[in-house]
Amino acid sequence: MGLLGVALTVGGLLLVPLPGPGWLIVFAGLALLATEFEPARRLLQFGRRQLSAWTAWLGRQGVVVRGAVLLGTAGCVVAALYAVALVVGLPGWVPAGLVSRVPGLDQ
Repeated sequence: MGLLGVALTVGGLLLVPLPGPGWLIVFAGLALLATEFEPARRLLQFGRRQLSAWTAWLGRQGVVVRGAVLLGTAGCVVAALYAVALVVGLPGWVPAGLVSRVPGLDQ
């Protein structure tokens, strides 16, 4: 279980900057590690407290702050997708007209 927990945690951390369930995978890996190791259990509890505090704080904020968080998150997702497209390239089904308007991307 320990080795699987480490693999999930490290794999999740690698996925955090990309769109998708990176943090969910990190927490799943920590949950597995927490079944065997006390430091992992404490780290998992800390992560849960931080997530609860963040959620509660965001719930108390107005529409402007929530919108700013949403736009910031969307910007991070777009930046991560752009970085992946630069490194890996684009699939063939992406229209050429769209690619020619985005700097740095060639099909």
